[in-house]
Amino acid sequence: MKIVRVTPYVLDYALPQAFESASMRFDRRQHCLVEVVCDDGTVGWGECLGPARLNAAVVRQYGEALRGADPLETEKCWLMLYHLLRDHGQRGLTMTALSGIDIALWDIKGQHFQTSIATLLGGRFREQVAAYATGSFRLDGMDRVQAVADEVAGYAREGFRAVKIKIGFDVEEDLRVIAAAREAIGPDVRLMIDANHGYDALEAIELGQRAATYQVDWFEEPVVPEQLAAYRAVHQGQPIPVASGENWHGREAMSGPLSEAVVDILQPDVCAVGGFTEMRKVVDLAHHHGVRVMPHVWGTAVAIAASLQCLAALPPYPPRRTPREPMMEFDRTVNPFRQAVVQTPLEHQQGMMTIPSGPGLGIEINPDALDQYLVQDSH
Repeated sequence: MKIVRVTPYVLDYALPQAFESASMRFDRRQHCLVEVVCDDGTVGWGECLGPARLNAAVVRQYGEALRGADPLETEKCWLMLYHLLRDHGQRGLTMTALSGIDIALWDIKGQHFQTSIATLLGGRFREQVAAYATGSFRLDGMDRVQAVADEVAGYAREGFRAVKIKIGFDVEEDLRVIAAAREAIGPDVRLMIDANHGYDALEAIELGQRAATYQVDWFEEPVVPEQLAAYRAVHQGQPIPVASGENWHGREAMSGPLSEAVVDILQPDVCAVGGFTEMRKVVDLAHHHGVRVMPHVWGTAVAIAASLQCLAALPPYPPRRTPREPMMEFDRTVNPFRQAVVQTPLEHQQGMMTIPSGPGLGIEINPDALDQYLVQDSH
């Protein structure tokens, strides 16, 4: 079996209402899927986190190098692509594009051996996982405090037992939003906050000290990802556990935060960290340092399926009879092609998600949705 074609697909949708995190404005939803086709007809799918068109450009360059390679030799393929562009960056687009291809190769491997990716990674530790709802972005023209309170109350009514809200705009306003969210969901639903690196260290420390009274599970991306000294100050200066990792790509980027003990929870994204090949090494590295892993997820059902396979194979930590179970991040913002790209949507039931058990990713792509949302010059 040999690889004959690697094709990126950029999907696009213009949002009727824009929304913002502290670091980014979204007026469109764009995601890059990756198709790898083999000479025997086997097809694997993956997804890249980040700028869709830029990822597609790198995927095309990688694809030329992969033509004729054996897709089952995932480690060999990974290293070949990493070395191809390592002189021009060991994180960012070179890694997110590599991630989408690697996921597709593991999808092919699972189909070849007729087993799930989680089994190939070492075993399925769980068949279901609790999901937490991610949303609460800032919406144009709306009172943020009331809008967030109404939104998270709706998630609790849907059955979610954990929600994550967006902060990082203004300390005083953010504290009002956190207070309103906690009141809306009550004391029994878990609450996490995500600043999308919108604060400096002093603001993050103040926010963390004052927000701790609202029973916050973790404080995500308080400062920009490259400033480990600022992470250290936040970690030491306020009581809420610090989480991060979606923008640290690969083992090399993860090793600094872990060895310097500036995070309590690591959040690698399989669509950015280097795919399954690198994800399993990052998980081992995190466990070596005694740090919990809670994967970041943002994308279509392809990314959701890949993340669920990671969660199925994530070893219990600590290794005891009642371990602290990981959760699945579940984006609730507007994205009409998120679930449409697969024949069977990967939805939650009362805040729980079933992990696909079929070969590879365990999904079937819906070609009609690809045609509907495809940017025509993207592949």
